[in-house]
Amino acid sequence: EVFRGTGLKFSSFRVKKKVTRSFQIIKIGLDRDRDELYQRIDFRMDQMIASGLFDEADALFGKRHLNALQTVGYSEIFGFLEGKYDREEAIRLLKRNSRRYAKRQLTWFRRDGEIRWFYPDQLKEISAWITAQMD
Repeated sequence: EVFRGTGLKFSSFRVKKKVTRSFQIIKIGLDRDRDELYQRIDFRMDQMIASGLFDEADALFGKRHLNALQTVGYSEIFGFLEGKYDREEAIRLLKRNSRRYAKRQLTWFRRDGEIRWFYPDQLKEISAWITAQMD
């Protein structure tokens, strides 16, 4: 429609101008060793399950068609509630898919060359880097 109405490609209207801001953006990423990250994800999943994740998903089961519920966590439990697999398999899938999601997030953020990566225990280094960026 844009092309027919204007004779120009839609992409020609998307001009990337550098926005001038009254503040400085400092981007920091926190990284962990992969094994430690995955252990923490598994532990967090166990905590969420113990805190009632299956009950929460069961209460939302009738609304499982909504986009907001098509996420890691709910979709695996909905499969269990639909009888596609047992509870143990649902938990295995929850953990696996959560780890995969974390990996995709890291891949996405690592493409941003402005992010400076640190390990969470590098508090002094983080503070020093922020201070240096503000000078």
